[in-house]
Amino acid sequence: MKSKPTSFDIAYRAGVSQSTVSRALRNSPLVNEETRLKVQAIARELNYKVDKNASNLRSQQSSTLALLLFEDPTNDDSLINPFFLSMLGSITKACSDKGYDLLVSFQQMNDDWHAEFEDSNKADGIILLGYGDFVDYEEKLEQLIEQDTRFVRWGAQVESLPIVSIGCDNFHGGYQLTEHVIMNGRKDFAFFGEASSHAPEFFDRYKGHCKALTDNKLGINAARQLDAISTEDSGYQAALKLIASGEPFDAVFGASDLIAIGAMRALQDNGYQVPEQVAVIGFDDIPMASFTFPSLTTAKQNTKLAGELLVDSLIKLIHGEPVKTTLMPTSLIVRKSCGS
Repeated sequence: MKSKPTSFDIAYRAGVSQSTVSRALRNSPLVNEETRLKVQAIARELNYKVDKNASNLRSQQSSTLALLLFEDPTNDDSLINPFFLSMLGSITKACSDKGYDLLVSFQQMNDDWHAEFEDSNKADGIILLGYGDFVDYEEKLEQLIEQDTRFVRWGAQVESLPIVSIGCDNFHGGYQLTEHVIMNGRKDFAFFGEASSHAPEFFDRYKGHCKALTDNKLGINAARQLDAISTEDSGYQAALKLIASGEPFDAVFGASDLIAIGAMRALQDNGYQVPEQVAVIGFDDIPMASFTFPSLTTAKQNTKLAGELLVDSLIKLIHGEPVKTTLMPTSLIVRKSCGS
């Protein structure tokens, strides 16, 4: 007896993915008209009938949200940026308050994670934390959109894609930190952190930093912008390069607390006094920032509110309610590393 045709048979004949077949058969606007008509014609030719029971099963909600954490280079074996650890607690609490279970999955960027939840009943939606190189990550986001996946992410707004992001005002945070240090009499700034589209949060912090410099009639020296990823070692190495360059500097802005902490250690190891000779500032306000010597001036991101907004926004998406990208303000946390 000949078996009944499946959506995979249609996908093979049409030269498209099975998920595209599913969308075409339900007239999703994400499938262009030519492909949709081709898929539907093949379905009629094969006398394909949608399995209503299977369709209903896939549409059932699991009351579970999935949190995908992405691998970060760290000084220990955790491979998780300390900034995300506090947010993880907030997300877990917010899920519990809303009656949802949380499925936490640790991902590498080269994993096929964008397809992991397609046509599965593991979770009703996904929260994304971290990403590495944003250019590579953006391609994964496009695939999630193509699959009709309901997801929200922590990070800078992505104007090129119709996705919901929860993030902080990195530009204003960079501006506020820099202006505070300028008011303390510093004028020769170095910035450690990649300033490009590969790292949009760092780039926004750099833009805010540069705007504060120009508003205060201070020059921007490109030779003192050194790329660094969010690790202590990367900040340490950036500081060594700055020292070796011979460029004058009296302030260092680390694009994250980890970068700033590493830079501060390198400066002290090479005879610089912080903050007497060099002011150092970071960004994030991770718990370690208040225990460095001297304690680190930084911009605080509200991880409790961030977790709540991520969960609330995803649940609204799941229920078909309108949701928009949210930009949270940062708070200036003044400690001893910048002199006041």
